[in-house]
Amino acid sequence: MSADSILVQVADGLARVTLNRPDRLNAMDFAMGERWRDAARQVTSDPAVGAVLLDAAGPAFCAGGDVISMATSGAAGSDVTAAAHVIHEGIRAFTESHVPVVAAVQGAVAGGGLGLMLTADYIVAAEGAKFVSRYANIGLTPDLGVSTLLAAAVGPRRALQLLLQDRTLAAPEALEWGLVAEVVADPGSRALEIARFWLEGATGAFGQAKRLVRSGVDRSFAENLDDEARTIGAAFDTPEAKARIQAFAAASARRG
Repeated sequence: MSADSILVQVADGLARVTLNRPDRLNAMDFAMGERWRDAARQVTSDPAVGAVLLDAAGPAFCAGGDVISMATSGAAGSDVTAAAHVIHEGIRAFTESHVPVVAAVQGAVAGGGLGLMLTADYIVAAEGAKFVSRYANIGLTPDLGVSTLLAAAVGPRRALQLLLQDRTLAAPEALEWGLVAEVVADPGSRALEIARFWLEGATGAFGQAKRLVRSGVDRSFAENLDDEARTIGAAFDTPEAKARIQAFAAASARRG
């Protein structure tokens, strides 16, 4: 397994995770799937990491799974299932973590690449980015969280429009659908700006907000309300919150 297929850099609280198979449009083979899981576990368990920036080398963010490599490797369906479970562990590490993730995407985002992208809590797309499913075109079904994360992002009916038709979304339409948060000329710079905003602000509060929203989907409203109450009470007692509330009160007094 080569660590070069996904690069990880951690500095000043920011973990940068870069898909790095540009010659294959960052399509994920078996070895890269293992590297994805390990990278996700690494950065989400590091107490020094307050934000994650997910990006990709080359002209495309991710063309999904490297089905050509898998098909020529002699792998059976059971091997593909096992590989999917490995990649899913990485997806869960990112989505279930309290660390906020921003993604910078360019070029093609296809198949399972949609799932990798949607592990991010905030997605910045290049003006020329394109989004497509293509699972059914080659007789396969969604994996890498696409059936859940895509529906959560754009709603079930729009998710089905992508999954059941040979439809490609250009960046402006992806923005209109809510699949991405912003469309800009330089998504890498904008994503870095967002990550730094988290790190320079109330980092813990941003992380807990992400956790509450992500985990709330699978729980009852009453459970979510209880979690909100516990979380805001715990945050209120932190030195960071006390200092920020005091500063807010002082500023309000000056304005008044």
